[in-house]
Amino acid sequence: MEHALQLEEMQLVEALRGGDERAFEQLIRMYQTALLRVVQMYVSSRAVAEEVVQETWVAVLNGIDRFEGRSSLKTWIFRIAANRAKTRGEREGRILPFSSLGPPEPAVEGDRFDHGHWASPPTDWPEQRLLGQETQTVIENAIEMLPDTQRAVITLRDVQGWSADEVRNALELSETNQRVLLHRARSKVRRALEEYLGESP
Repeated sequence: MEHALQLEEMQLVEALRGGDERAFEQLIRMYQTALLRVVQMYVSSRAVAEEVVQETWVAVLNGIDRFEGRSSLKTWIFRIAANRAKTRGEREGRILPFSSLGPPEPAVEGDRFDHGHWASPPTDWPEQRLLGQETQTVIENAIEMLPDTQRAVITLRDVQGWSADEVRNALELSETNQRVLLHRARSKVRRALEEYLGESP
């Protein structure tokens, strides 16, 4: 599976180097939304985030010939975006070091959520409701309400399906910060789901 993904990525890189517009459009479809979420961690507004993402795509096109494959293509793209966003955020005076966030605090009771998994998964949620559009909207809204860093991490991990290492490398987070941010984000989304499913008939 991993070999197949690497082969597909190499083909995508070659297509981009050859000026294939469809390959570039595919890349935008794959990563545009997640890039916006990541960039919004560092800048003051969505409009600025959209500018930074546009700059990122230009940098990707201009730099694809120099891509050496030492990381995955997506990690390389997201690192470009994060670095550009940090630079813009510093100019805006928005960047806060992670150390200023204070020590990790438990987001939910330890017996309910542990190491990225539900310790006691709910058993009385009807499958149809979980799969329904309404529930999907509740999840999306809960993610949108998260602080920027939590929103970016949960989007990359749980929506985009990235590994912890990929997220850490792309966002330049420590293992501990990545884990704490994901834990808090998942806990808040779970709480929103519980409230919705508890109130619904």
